[in-house]
Amino acid sequence: MMKKPFLAILALILTFQAEAQSTNIPLNDDVYHWLSRYEIKTGRIAPEWFTAVRTIKRDQAITYLDSLQARDQVFGSQADQFNYAYFQNDSWEWSKAESSNSKKPFLKRLYRKKADMAYVDEPAFDLHISPVLNVGAGKDSRLDETLTINTRGVEIRGMIDKKIGFYTFVTDNQLILPSYVKENYFSVPHEGFVKDYKTTGFDFFQARAYIDFNITKHIYFQFGHDRTFIGNGYRSLIFSDNSPPNLFLRVNAKVWKINYLFQLNRLTANDPVALAGTTKGQRYLDRYMAFHHASINIGKKFNLGIFESIVFTPDDPVNRGTFDLSYLNPVIFYRAIEQQFGSSDNALLGLDFKWNAFKGISFYGQALLDEFVIAEIKAGKGWWGNKYAFQLGGKYIDVAGISNLDLQLEFNTVRPYTYSHNTGSSYSNYSQPLAHPLGSNFNELVAIVRYQPLPKLNLTAKMIMATVGRDGTNENYGSNVLKDYTTRKADYGNFIGQGHKNDITFLDASASYMLKHNVFLELRQTIRKSECDLAFYNTNTSLTSLGLRWNIPSRTYEF
Repeated sequence: MMKKPFLAILALILTFQAEAQSTNIPLNDDVYHWLSRYEIKTGRIAPEWFTAVRTIKRDQAITYLDSLQARDQVFGSQADQFNYAYFQNDSWEWSKAESSNSKKPFLKRLYRKKADMAYVDEPAFDLHISPVLNVGAGKDSRLDETLTINTRGVEIRGMIDKKIGFYTFVTDNQLILPSYVKENYFSVPHEGFVKDYKTTGFDFFQARAYIDFNITKHIYFQFGHDRTFIGNGYRSLIFSDNSPPNLFLRVNAKVWKINYLFQLNRLTANDPVALAGTTKGQRYLDRYMAFHHASINIGKKFNLGIFESIVFTPDDPVNRGTFDLSYLNPVIFYRAIEQQFGSSDNALLGLDFKWNAFKGISFYGQALLDEFVIAEIKAGKGWWGNKYAFQLGGKYIDVAGISNLDLQLEFNTVRPYTYSHNTGSSYSNYSQPLAHPLGSNFNELVAIVRYQPLPKLNLTAKMIMATVGRDGTNENYGSNVLKDYTTRKADYGNFIGQGHKNDITFLDASASYMLKHNVFLELRQTIRKSECDLAFYNTNTSLTSLGLRWNIPSRTYEF
């Protein structure tokens, strides 16, 4: 029964005539930083794509970068020229760049293109196959054993008749996590079901896949299992890629200066509230999220977006097994529908913005409202129900005239009990927050310095300072989004950081060198200091690791 909403929309959309389309560039901090960097260098908002909605389609990225090459001098340094060539080679089916050809194919048949182990390039069929590998080892100062990661898999993408696109990414993984990660997470961050590996490690299989086609020239459709990120910052307070991949149905319309996204996600309600009454061997309860995001370019420098989302569990005591079909309406106001049917589903709304103020300087931010009463805000008594979050950040490209030296500063703050709920509809997926990894009840400052002194060498330094209000035994101060907010400590007198104060300082430095196209040798040093009156959170950790990545981004735990 729960699959019918997805199948009904899928059948309806498939009746439309599809046009030429493209799959996405997978989420990757380095790649998306480069794309953002070149937009900021121009001082103008990119008309070809809307940066707050990630991911971007490959054809859009190539069209945009080619337009910059023809119109602006943004690829002046050797590193920028290398990055431009990287995009052309990685999406050669759209760029048609001659540089994408390998000079010495392996065994004459493999790697004839730099980006693909094997490919088919025919008018009716386009196929790209590449191996995926992530192996490495490291040392945690608090553990006697060696930290390890062993990921092997394959990435496949392509098109049929240049109308239907498809993407598949599958990996088998074994890893031993840093000590602080196991202490702060129910399972493996960013992943769902896992099994034990040896005595302290985890073993899991990851699969991401979707189909893609354009309904019209300006509307595209995707259906599959993957992640989403909404925002221009390092963090997202709206919808991030923090939680495991999940089933989604996405329709995106881009026309004139407006971009409109409608997305329906099926999540896993794997938390204490939703699991009430579930025994071993039974299926976890489903959780759904319906999401709208609309943004508009105002002038050449400013973009404003608004969003609303609603999270609901059909099997909770209020909905009593009913999936409200009204949430499938792609242009309705969710809060009105929720109230009309007497539901208490978890509704959130807010806005985001981006302002490319000058060439090389951009500002961005987000504001989220979970629940609030203006009279209570004016009273200033710390009412628990005033639940909101804010983000403000900035990016400075080519700092002080130094090519490829980029700086990003960001501040995030989230009130206690934000994202939580009382009927199993918390803003979470498989016991992991859908937005910020810290959940709620915190202030955070993020500083990131990126430097590309040589075309193939990327240096990154990150400093994260956060103050989180933690819960003690049988306490709910509003940090854990999985907890029922009816168990809150108090109705009034609430403030950000309440509870057991946990000061976190996270320092990370990495050097990544590209040996071949999408093959990286990476050295990383991480220091994490956590101070709290609860012994569980009062820890100091130092990590050193060395790894080799192939067609996969870094696996990080930055919280």
